[in-house]
Amino acid sequence: MQVAALVRDMKRVLKVDGIQYYSCDLLDHSRVSDLVKRIAPDYILHLGGKNSVSESWDMPLLYIQSNLMPMLYLLEAMRARPDCIMLVVGSKISVELASLDKATHPYGLSKGLQKAVALSWRKLFNQKVILAEPSNLIGPGRSTGFCSLLGRYVVQSELGRTPIPFRISSRADRRDFLDVRDAVRAYGYLLLSGSFGEVYPVCSGIERSLGEITDKMLFVADQNVPLIWGDERPSAGSSFSEQAAEIEGFGWYPQIPIIQSLGDVIEYFRTTEGEIR
Repeated sequence: MQVAALVRDMKRVLKVDGIQYYSCDLLDHSRVSDLVKRIAPDYILHLGGKNSVSESWDMPLLYIQSNLMPMLYLLEAMRARPDCIMLVVGSKISVELASLDKATHPYGLSKGLQKAVALSWRKLFNQKVILAEPSNLIGPGRSTGFCSLLGRYVVQSELGRTPIPFRISSRADRRDFLDVRDAVRAYGYLLLSGSFGEVYPVCSGIERSLGEITDKMLFVADQNVPLIWGDERPSAGSSFSEQAAEIEGFGWYPQIPIIQSLGDVIEYFRTTEGEIR
């Protein structure tokens, strides 16, 4: 199988042997169309977009554009390849389709719109679209997620940099955490076995509090850093764990323990040049 990757910034790519890389801003409609014609894919894994709740408040228009238009450009290009299958990776904190007017942040709205359009394109144009909704993904690599931000902070502290204390909303907030490498395996199962027009949760099925995750990360890092904790009560809607039963039916199960995931986050920041600046 030949794998092609569309990336916006070649300088920031950790290249893997055997993969063909193409420079592409997914907001460039003509470039996306040209590359789909050139590559002629049988499968598309669409991961592009922006994913920071806090940043979405400052740049709501950019979030709507980034999480909606690239998918539409890919779907439009796929119309010339009716047998091509695309997996759109959304988010478990997207707004439900019947409640788009009740969004609590622009990021959730952007992902809710993405889901609505993807399912509509499936119905209107009979395109082979599948949706995945992962929980909080953790593990080595660049991320704006909680574990990555905390891991970066811990390593900065190790190096003698003393930033302001790390703020955490509440020890009691509970979330489902899944290693990104397990998630990628799930995406493979969905591309090969998923049903078109279906939305699949991709999660561990285990809820953990932010207090537990923080304690485990500090344990594996063997560090004690200054923290500021928020309300001891969980935030409304902080918990959204569920079982990924349908993907498990295809033969997929999470394999990487939470301690390994957290340790790999710390090791990533300890060994990757430039990531702790």
